[in-house]
Amino acid sequence: MTRAARAIRRETSLGLIDAVHRSRPLSRAGLLERLFTAAFSGLVYPQIWEDPVVDMEALRLGPDDHVVAIASGSCNVLSYLTANPARISAVDLNGAHIALGRLKLAALRLLPDQEAYFRFFGGSDSAANVQAYDRLVGPGLDPVTRAYWEARRYNGRRRIEAFAENFYRHGLLGRFIGAGHWLARRYGHDLGAILKARSLAEQRALFETNLAPLFDKPFVRWLIRQPASLYGLGIPPAQYRALAGDGPGGMAAVLRHRLERLACGFEIKSNYFAWQAFGRRYEPAPDASLPPYLQPRNFAAIRARADRVSYRQQSMTAFLKDSPEGSVDAFVLLDAQDWMNDADLTALWTQITRTARPGARVIFRTAANERRLPGRVPPSLLDAWIYAAEESRALGERDRSSIYGAFHLYRRAP
Repeated sequence: MTRAARAIRRETSLGLIDAVHRSRPLSRAGLLERLFTAAFSGLVYPQIWEDPVVDMEALRLGPDDHVVAIASGSCNVLSYLTANPARISAVDLNGAHIALGRLKLAALRLLPDQEAYFRFFGGSDSAANVQAYDRLVGPGLDPVTRAYWEARRYNGRRRIEAFAENFYRHGLLGRFIGAGHWLARRYGHDLGAILKARSLAEQRALFETNLAPLFDKPFVRWLIRQPASLYGLGIPPAQYRALAGDGPGGMAAVLRHRLERLACGFEIKSNYFAWQAFGRRYEPAPDASLPPYLQPRNFAAIRARADRVSYRQQSMTAFLKDSPEGSVDAFVLLDAQDWMNDADLTALWTQITRTARPGARVIFRTAANERRLPGRVPPSLLDAWIYAAEESRALGERDRSSIYGAFHLYRRAP
């Protein structure tokens, strides 16, 4: 591993320690927190698991808007460009996610056309992607990002070669989904069978046949009760506790319900999240459901607007603290607040309120079905915002990823 790649990993670990570690090192909670930090220090999300179509409907972005968003896999950040905002500042504690976002931006500028771009980030399983990187994209990257993608993995191959091996099978989440498929096969079930369904009724029948029975297996139920087993979903210990208490039946019931919604709540043809979960790829069809940034009709627009996006390896709170007062129109927090204690939440919302322009919007998701902020953030801060309860509920019901308990929209009070 190069010096630059080690620096990315070190900065990621330091940021995660500050965000996650709350307990004594030798306590059970402390050990789980440190195990999560170790697991989360590399690439986690090859694809983001928040629906950008729902995000953009909530944010109603305009041509003068400045968006500050947690980057994750950057499917959201680049998809927001289709709404034509003036500027997007993407931040993330995880340096691997920053490197992925910068790679996607460089590829927008340097690859010859939409077909090459889709082959790289849509199919992500061709040796031609590595050749295009070496010839066109790599030389256009900043030194730190290039060092990350050209660093060697445990098998001696460069990280960039994951794009010749189905990139969506890599990262912590990709490996977690792969392990789920392997375990299902051991019990004689095929998770991919649901992709053959031709109607919602068939999806329901295939769910009951191939997916639901897994939750009755004693070993699967035991595994779900182990917080570390779900680190592949990016669920830190504090979020696990919130989820496990989110109704009768504990974590097994929660996961079954979320998987049922992913499998049965939307037509498979229209849900690329289901294709990633059950097929570990995007649907190979001309009219396939895709993230907005990968849809052919949007390529010219996002390419022309790529210079509006910037990346910073930093927490949202730290980035906003360095930002001018009244400089942000839209805040995208993903599920980061599930990781935070009351002091962290107060620090974040202090900066959100200070930097918000009139009419600013904030969106976030929670793993559990709760609002998260009342009773934890001082009323003097929350009084500056209006919670759009009915709209939040309606938008959450349309979120195709289906893995969160709730979607939340706040607007700056007049």
